[in-house]
Amino acid sequence: MMDILTYAWLGKPIWMWIGFHALVIGLLAFDLGLLHRDKNHEIGVKESLLLTAFYFGLGLAFGGWIWWYMGPQPAQEYVTGLVIEKSLSMDNVFVIAVILTSLGIPRAAQHRVLVWGILAAVLLRGLMIGLGAALVNQAHWVLSIFAAFLIYAGAKMLFSREQEEGDIRDSAMVRFLQRRLRVTPELHGQRFLVRKTDPKTGKLATFLTPMAFALVLVNAADVLFAVDSVPAIFAITTDTYIVYTSNIFAILGLRALYFALAAMVDRFAYLKTALALILIFIGAKIVVADTFELVHVPAWVSLVVTLVLLAGGVAYSLWRTRGAIAHASEHGAGEHRAEAGGRA
Repeated sequence: MMDILTYAWLGKPIWMWIGFHALVIGLLAFDLGLLHRDKNHEIGVKESLLLTAFYFGLGLAFGGWIWWYMGPQPAQEYVTGLVIEKSLSMDNVFVIAVILTSLGIPRAAQHRVLVWGILAAVLLRGLMIGLGAALVNQAHWVLSIFAAFLIYAGAKMLFSREQEEGDIRDSAMVRFLQRRLRVTPELHGQRFLVRKTDPKTGKLATFLTPMAFALVLVNAADVLFAVDSVPAIFAITTDTYIVYTSNIFAILGLRALYFALAAMVDRFAYLKTALALILIFIGAKIVVADTFELVHVPAWVSLVVTLVLLAGGVAYSLWRTRGAIAHASEHGAGEHRAEAGGRA
């Protein structure tokens, strides 16, 4: 039995993979089974921030274990990957908020969509990371393709003048899916599937509810964002274990982060610029390393640059939108005084 556990798979002993997945399953059971047994529980901003800190703290603690067992270099790569994946997931959060709001999913029911969305994301990321690792191991030049893609994606994000739509129901993808899937126009509690008569055929058929349709779109969005995030972490390290564990820890905290960021989405209008610069920097790092073979950018440099860009984007966004928040507060106070005067 011990021989099997010490057998190397993707560069690491089997027991390391089993131990990590046991930790993930335990965290999901604790979170979903104990903290959120009430399906109608609505997560507030304070609870969201506490859960985010909890998951991020666990992610850093796991990085401490990597430092102790694998050494400082893998630990630096892991923490850098964790911060980069967490940063890029913020943009994903804003898209998810648009999806759930546009489809009219109540806040109390959004938790259920996100839970199943994250479980699916763990499986999808695992498949994409496995594919990426296989490509990189077969041909190192694949990293150059990843670099070019990251620079292109960052430049497109940086210079694109298209504003994100506040309602996705008129998007081409949504119309395409609605033509091919049976979707009920109304919610059925927190159910994903219902059996009802198909008006086209007159026969009993299975329909998706808006909850299930939102889940499909959330998973599609995660796949699109993984196309950016997975090459980004491979640009930091090609150690599959580091890539996978940092990705999964970032995803586990995504649901908790959602309820805090979704409530303040208008305050982070300039965060996309910081994320674009992070992608360009990571891609350029690979180009420099390949062009000048003696130049090696340490993982801690990537971590510092990522933190500086992210902190700068958040701080600048909060500073630029402070007037809008003050105006909204004054407007609300004025309406309250007007109502009080009317009652008097």
